[in-house]
Amino acid sequence: MQTKAQQMTTLSTTLARKHRCCGGREMKSLQTIRAVSLLLLLLLLLMGAHIDGYKPVILVHGLFDRPQNYEILTEFIKQAHPDTEVHVISVYNGTTMRSLRPLWRQVRGFEEKIKPIMEKSPDGVHLLCFSQGALICRAILYKTAHHNVDTFISLASPQAGQYGDPHQGPRYRNNNYFLARINGDRPDPKMKVWKENFLRIKKLVLIGGPDDGAITPWQSSLFGFYDEEENVVEMKDQNFYKEDLFGLKTLDDRGDISTCVHSGVYHTRWTYNRTVFNDCIEKWLT
Repeated sequence: MQTKAQQMTTLSTTLARKHRCCGGREMKSLQTIRAVSLLLLLLLLLMGAHIDGYKPVILVHGLFDRPQNYEILTEFIKQAHPDTEVHVISVYNGTTMRSLRPLWRQVRGFEEKIKPIMEKSPDGVHLLCFSQGALICRAILYKTAHHNVDTFISLASPQAGQYGDPHQGPRYRNNNYFLARINGDRPDPKMKVWKENFLRIKKLVLIGGPDDGAITPWQSSLFGFYDEEENVVEMKDQNFYKEDLFGLKTLDDRGDISTCVHSGVYHTRWTYNRTVFNDCIEKWLT
């Protein structure tokens, strides 16, 4: 029987032989394992950076709307882009008359809520605004110098107006203190600065559809509207586009306007529609 010293000598000899026999293969295996480990670590870091890189999304409601109506849309966003910060702005909401207050006053109210979110988001934010809320958002973009909005998504909004009486152009221009100003139909000395501020966005996404039932004409969601004979004039034939009054043509020339048209969606269902989110919204919220 071998003594312990002999057993240790035998073990050392065996290991030495194995090292001489297989050391090269073991070294190659170790190198392979290390390379794979480094690759996996790199992939994990890249995935982490991508997840952390999702910009915050600011949701702005429409007329007679409330934050609770955006829970499903918030869930859509978080499922598509985990860990995204979603801020639903709660001001001038509910079924009371608050959302009928003068729009410039509402612009100030929403602005007070939105600016701090922008300031805490150095990499930028996305602005997703529904119906009347998208008009308010556009005015906020006009007024906010050095804003950091990456993508402005206008969802089913009467950007070119809501049907009233297209035969009363002069009265509209002289008496409308909000839409006529932000669309350049009524001259405003601030428009040059507003245009510069608006053009800071990287992408404008316009979403609407023929079955909206509230936005009239529905093409207003895409900056189309009636002429005096009640024929729909599309965005590119509108005066405010051709003269580039607030930057639409510049955005279009840059390739930074995207339109998405969906049929079969009623006005109050846009924020609940998964297909609309998948087709028109998701890809812009990175």
